[in-house]
Amino acid sequence: MCADVVKTEERSPSTGRLAGRVAVVTGAGRGLGQVAACALAAAGAKVALLGRGREGLEETAALIEGGGGSALVVPADVTSEAELEAAAATVQATWGGCQILVNNAGAAMVRPFLQTDTAALRGLLEVNLIGALLTARIFGAQLTGGGWGRLINMASIAGLIGEPNLAVYSASKGALISLTKALAIEWARYGVTVNALAPGYFRTDLNAAAFDNPEVADRLLKKIPLRRAGEPAELAPLLVYLASEDSAFMTGSVLVIDGGQVAR
Repeated sequence: MCADVVKTEERSPSTGRLAGRVAVVTGAGRGLGQVAACALAAAGAKVALLGRGREGLEETAALIEGGGGSALVVPADVTSEAELEAAAATVQATWGGCQILVNNAGAAMVRPFLQTDTAALRGLLEVNLIGALLTARIFGAQLTGGGWGRLINMASIAGLIGEPNLAVYSASKGALISLTKALAIEWARYGVTVNALAPGYFRTDLNAAAFDNPEVADRLLKKIPLRRAGEPAELAPLLVYLASEDSAFMTGSVLVIDGGQVAR
């Protein structure tokens, strides 16, 4: 159930803060995308799950439906304009369009910049930046068409601070933060708020091996004043806040949740 992934509200999905809303989450088959989807569903939203791997999406759907929520599996690659167009049409036909979009799909690359070949550079930017731009543009018609909407971009503290061997990843997340600010101004007239989350190190299935390695974990945790990684459940309340009416006067903001790393 979603309760195993996030700390859910006591209210049922039908009476939560996002009851009646339709959300789209990209990269929803694993990691923080799965957390985001479960958190929004637990707060009452119907959630369309986008991602390249059907198996992971179906796992997330099972978590949501096991908790009484509604999920729609929509396999789509965010780098494919055609697949995103088809996904948007599916959401429109099934639930009448979305009001909440979580731009979460992304890739990571740890490599010295001088050893980064052009193919790897372009590949990461295609997912992290071009994919986010395409998704926002294609679903933007639905977001801006109803007088109320929420766009949440999943950035990173790497877009705010410098880290060795993360130049291309940092550039992609820094661009996503700039996109957040620009669209916040452009879409304010439509009643749409646009904000970004900038997580630090969070423990997920994708990086569990690193945190299970004492040497690697010690090196990572020394960068964090709280001396621990974040737990996925700690991100869920911020996602629901940004997706709800509670954040109605917040737009163009970047919320950092990193155990104090950026504050050093």
